[in-house]
Formats: sequence, C-alpha cells, structure tokens
Amino acid sequence: MSTIPSTPPIPVMLPWLGEEEAQAAAEAVRSGWVAQGPRVAEFERAIAAYLGVPHAVAVSSCTTALQLALIGAGVGPGDEVVVPSLSFIATANAVTYVGAVPVFADVELASGNLTAETVAPLLTERTRAVIAVDQGGVPVDLTAIEALAGPRGITVIEDAACGAGSLLRGRPVGSGAAIAAYSFHPRKLLTTGEGGMVTCQDGELAARLRRLREHGMSVSAADRHAASGGAGVVETYDEIGYNFRMTDIQAAIGLVQLGKLPAMVARRRELASRYRSLLGPLGERLVADPAHGTGNFQACWLLLPEDAPDRTEVLTRLAGAGVSARRGIMAAHLEAPYKTGRPQGGARVPLPNTELLTGRSLILPLFHTLTEQQQDTVVGALRVILG
Repeated sequence: MSTIPSTPPIPVMLPWLGEEEAQAAAEAVRSGWVAQGPRVAEFERAIAAYLGVPHAVAVSSCTTALQLALIGAGVGPGDEVVVPSLSFIATANAVTYVGAVPVFADVELASGNLTAETVAPLLTERTRAVIAVDQGGVPVDLTAIEALAGPRGITVIEDAACGAGSLLRGRPVGSGAAIAAYSFHPRKLLTTGEGGMVTCQDGELAARLRRLREHGMSVSAADRHAASGGAGVVETYDEIGYNFRMTDIQAAIGLVQLGKLPAMVARRRELASRYRSLLGPLGERLVADPAHGTGNFQACWLLLPEDAPDRTEVLTRLAGAGVSARRGIMAAHLEAPYKTGRPQGGARVPLPNTELLTGRSLILPLFHTLTEQQQDTVVGALRVILG
C-alpha cells in the first residue's frame, strides 16, 4: 500500500505572482477601464521594446495569436502548413481553424525542435507556411528554417509560446521572425492568467491584426472613447473579425511580470544546472541549451533510459514520494483528430524522434520558488526509482 505524503506534493510548475501583481490588477479595476484599453496598449509597447520589434498586438491566448498569424500570412483552405507534431495540440489546431492542413515534421532528439533538415522533405507547392516552435523554451534555429523556406515564398511563423526569456544568438526569441506568437498561460514564465501576443515587422499587418482581434472594427473601442468620449466616431467592419481581446486587468499583471522576467530566467537556469549535476551520475539526459542559443527552461524534461521502468510507473511512484511530474510533451499526430488517414491531416513521414520523446520523457518540477530541499526530494525519488 502506498503512503500518502504528509506534506503537499511538489508541483511541476507554480507561477511567480505576488502582492505587486495583485495591486496592479486592483488599480486596473479601480480605474473603471477593465476591457482592452490603455494598459493593454502599454503592455504591447513594453513587449515590443523588450523584444526589439516594431509591433506587438495583445490577444486572448497564444492559440488566437497563431490563428491571426496564419490569417496574416495569407494561409487558408487548401494550403498546407508544416508543424512539429511534438507540441501542444494548439499548434496544429490553429492551422485547422483557418481551413488549412497541418503536415507533421519530426524534430531533432537533442532539442525537441524542428530543423531545416526535418522540414525540407515535406515542402510542396501547397506549402504556405511553417510553424517553428521554441519547444519547452529551447530556441529553435529559425535562421536555418527561414533560409530554406524564404526562397520558396513560404512564411515562417515562430510559435514562441514557451519562449519568453530565451535567446537565439543573443537576441530574444521571436525578435527576428516575420511573425511570432507568445503565450501568457500560467504554465509559462510570464503569465497574465490567460493571454497572448502577436509580434510582426510590418505595420500594415499589425494594423490589420488589431482590427481582426476586435470583430474587424475600423476604430477600436479605446480609440473611440479617446476621441471626445466617442461622440461622432462611427466605426466600420470591412472583414469578418474575432473577439480575441486582452483585458486591462491581464495587461496590468503582465507589465509587472515582464519586469520580473530576467530574475525568473536566471533562477530557472540555476535550478536546471543543479538538476543536471545531481542527475548526471544516473545517466539520464536532461534538456540542454542548443549551440545557437540559451533557453529559459520553461519545461525541464528528462529522457528516461531504455532500461527504466514504464513511464506511468515512474510517474506513479514519484507521486507516492510527494513529487508531481508530468508526461513529456505530447505528439499531436497520435491524437484522434490527427491520426494518419484522417482527412484533417496526418504524418506523411515517420516521426521516430517525436515518438521517442513523447513516449519516454517526463517533465520535472521547476519553478522560481522551488527550494534546493524540494529539488533534493525530486532527485532522491528518481534515484530510488531508476536505481
């Protein structure tokens, strides 16, 4: 019979939120403007400045950010979009939302990311875009994929959902992308509860995305209000849009979180380094920085050795020791909507690295306030289980 731990289990992830975020949210409520308004605009400017990009458009989630990015890139019914199967299913779902077909590419084993070599065999005359994911915060080599896709007229969209604080060749991930999408979900370093951001280099595209996120309105509600309380301002609706807005309450929290991002990254990298030194003698492989950048360790995944117990057993035994771990990153092509042979898409080529990583990896607890004592508990439990 398993013993119930006397203390609360160590979680996989905890957002770093405190009194400063609570006060910022309360101030937004007291201001009387809680919908998309001045704080959203300020948050957009702050994100753009941090990334060094000209335009940032706040939206309701990274999924809606990806959907708008695809629309902005001209992707629609009949088009194909190359995506990694090794990613949260939202990456593939965003493609289906615009009527296109996700085509699954394999990833390299070390990083869990697409490479130019895994993408190349899947490009056809129907390929309109590639979505390159910074999986678990590991920066994808966007430069190599763009060098492959650009001459063919294929847009590369960076899914930087996990990437806030990661660097590609010394610059924030997404800063060099034509279009990039970010997530502020609670499992990400920088959180607004829910929320996302689209960044782009083109001003006309940014203006269109701002309209599309607000039902296609030619003049936003905030701008109408700023113009003499809205008197005499009549908006038009020139294309079908969406309700993809962020609230000022979320943006207020995001502004505080952005200021804490460097500390979050530094702490997570310190903890990941300690995991590596403690787990090294066991022979397991922990995700690491690629040669072209540094990660934020949004997800600290571990590849179990071939002789390890079944992963479900490992997770169950960790839970019994008071450690909440999770299965590794999912593979979308193994889920019902995207299995081979279904009209929504499928894997056209074998995906051996994807299936190895999704089947044998697990995600370890890693968050800003994780203590060394908690980390020792995680490592001690793994030592017993993997022996």
